Amino acid sequence: MKATITTTAMGITEMAQAPQDNSARQTRLVALVIAGTMLLWMAGQQIGAELGLPLKYTLLLDLAALAGFIWALVVTYQIWRKRRS
Repeated sequence: MKATITTTAMGITEMAQAPQDNSARQTRLVALVIAGTMLLWMAGQQIGAELGLPLKYTLLLDLAALAGFIWALVVTYQIWRKRRS
């Protein structure tokens, strides 16, 4: 992790994070969201099938997983655009 340490006039030490650190943090978050969404979706499908839940609950779970994947796609696109410029 690369950080810049600066000292102000009052002797207070501050650490400013490099832009790459923020991008790396966002990338890790996206990876965790994708993996977590997939695991929760698969577990929800299995539990729903075993309990015999109505299909409307399965659809709700599918839509929630889709929202997680769309969020991850949008953030990944933003990271890509930021790195290009």
